[in-house]
Amino acid sequence: MKLEQWKQQLLENEELFIGEKTAKRSAVLIPLVEVDGEWCVLFEVRSSRMRFQPGDVCFPGGRVDLEDASLLSAALRETHEELGVEPDTVEVLGPLTPYIASLSFVVYPFVGVVDLNKIIDSYNKDEVEEVFTVPLAWLLNHEPYMHEVAVDITPDNETFPFEKIPNGDQYQWRKRTIEEWFYEYGNYTIWGMTARILKQFIDVIRG
Repeated sequence: MKLEQWKQQLLENEELFIGEKTAKRSAVLIPLVEVDGEWCVLFEVRSSRMRFQPGDVCFPGGRVDLEDASLLSAALRETHEELGVEPDTVEVLGPLTPYIASLSFVVYPFVGVVDLNKIIDSYNKDEVEEVFTVPLAWLLNHEPYMHEVAVDITPDNETFPFEKIPNGDQYQWRKRTIEEWFYEYGNYTIWGMTARILKQFIDVIRG
């Protein structure tokens, strides 16, 4: 019976959101390191020679390749490429909720413990300008600040089929706003996608 078949297909569907299969997917690792007996979060500063977002603060990570066995494997591979940390030395604590930047781009974060001594002299200078750490206690006790950014939806007037929708080219597209969070630590500003993922992590462990 078709209903039973459809029921089974719905149960087997593992997509988290519509468009996940075709979206550009990236995976990142939130590295926890121990510094003088205190737990810290490690961050990278992207090299000024990078094509995209030079100088931004970020977590190690990048695009999920077809060769990656899993999303976690992609995060660990990228961490190895950027920080020189062998995947089997990372103690993975678990995943966070995926960050859906748009219907065509999603990031899968994971949290793991890394030995800081294995990073200090091994990170990839072509991709990483420097690394720094922020005490977890500081992050738990300091609230980030937020700014709203307006996002306009503007269809292509030459190709969009306005004749197919009510009110045609007079259709009232909803304006949207997105939240941009900022953490200020010393001379470093953590913002954008990294701040969003960091905030979720802090909210989760804060309980």
